[in-house]
Amino acid sequence: MARIYPFRAWRYNPAVVRLDDVVTQPYDKITPAMQQAYYQRSPYNLVRIILGLPELFDAERSESVYSRAARDFRAWRAEGVLAQEHDPCVFAYAQRFRVPGTEIVKERRGFIALGKLHDYADKVVFRHEQTLSKPKGDRLNLLKATRAHFGQIFMLYSDPSGSVEKILYEGKGPADAEVTDEYGVAHRLWRINNPAAIRLLTTAMDDKKLIIADGHHRYETALNYAKEHASAATTQPELSATGLPQPPYPEAAVMMTFVNMDSDGLVILPTHRVVHSLDKFDSAAFCAKASEFFTVEKLAPAHAQGLIATLKDQNGTAFVAVARDGDFLLRAKPEAMAAALADAPERQRRLDLTQLHAVVLDRLLGLDAEKVREQTNLRYLRDAGEAVEQVRKGEADVAFLTNPVTMEQLREVAFAGEVMPQKSTDFYPKLLSGLTVYALE
Repeated sequence: MARIYPFRAWRYNPAVVRLDDVVTQPYDKITPAMQQAYYQRSPYNLVRIILGLPELFDAERSESVYSRAARDFRAWRAEGVLAQEHDPCVFAYAQRFRVPGTEIVKERRGFIALGKLHDYADKVVFRHEQTLSKPKGDRLNLLKATRAHFGQIFMLYSDPSGSVEKILYEGKGPADAEVTDEYGVAHRLWRINNPAAIRLLTTAMDDKKLIIADGHHRYETALNYAKEHASAATTQPELSATGLPQPPYPEAAVMMTFVNMDSDGLVILPTHRVVHSLDKFDSAAFCAKASEFFTVEKLAPAHAQGLIATLKDQNGTAFVAVARDGDFLLRAKPEAMAAALADAPERQRRLDLTQLHAVVLDRLLGLDAEKVREQTNLRYLRDAGEAVEQVRKGEADVAFLTNPVTMEQLREVAFAGEVMPQKSTDFYPKLLSGLTVYALE
């Protein structure tokens, strides 16, 4: 089943830089404003590698964001900005955070290691979302240029007894590294280089199946890259000179953070859909068409928090449609929805987002799978207030506020070999990029 490996990570050298100044959110969560802020924070901030800014004369100089990333990565290692661990390690990784919109404080515990790359057909690694073509092309260009992985794929495994966490966290002292990010999340890292503990960990993970929580694009990019190098690779022994497991060749594994899906620290937030640039959108006409599949109720004027509270109170599938001239609660009619989604598996028919994409976006608004995949008329937003504001300001035609997917729904769909629509889940908080780096050479 799941094969994990310790590795000699490259890490920022605390004698040269402050960790707070150089780590980032995952590349796909970095807004233009965050990108600029990261650039200003330090000349060694990881954003310069994972999401570099183009420069004015790139074409004339035969330069690109990817060639600069490779150059900076080489230079930072040579200058000692990044230093490599002497021994193969795994890293216990804990995140303490407040659940957005509440006063609840949780801690999510996991560990960073290398994980063997598997085809989905192997039924070891399972996806739960569709992917987009553009992000995969971008990540492949960066991987080819730098020959390194700078962020971790977020993987879920099932361990109801918590045996893996006991190996990692019992008797832990002060963290080896600690940083608080821009969202107030405290990230702590402990190095584990004890061979006996690592062997216990690899054995405990041997029977696990993995679900990708975050990082589908990077996983598929790494998998394709591994296949490209498989025939030319020199196969290494299964055990290193230290007696610890190692991948058959460097490209055959990718850096992952593994988290127990049965733990209390997992939080999934909703991702709202904002539809814009339609040829014509009329809320009355939309509601009339929607009434075939939904009970439509006009809501009293309310802020985003009030709309979300109304949505949470509903039983069964429901959305709030925010239009410029009013807000509407849409509650699915079970029989009509079953008929509309007759070709979909039953577990998919029950999903809010499947109903939203297949019936509302496609059938009612004419946004087919290709338009959704290319995000021609669609934006995805975590913040309900921002989604509502874009409609109110005339920057969008309609927004659909949704409830979050549950862990049970995700597990059921993934292990059945099915996928949800893009951006179905938003695990909070994100894994920081730059805590550890896996260089392939």
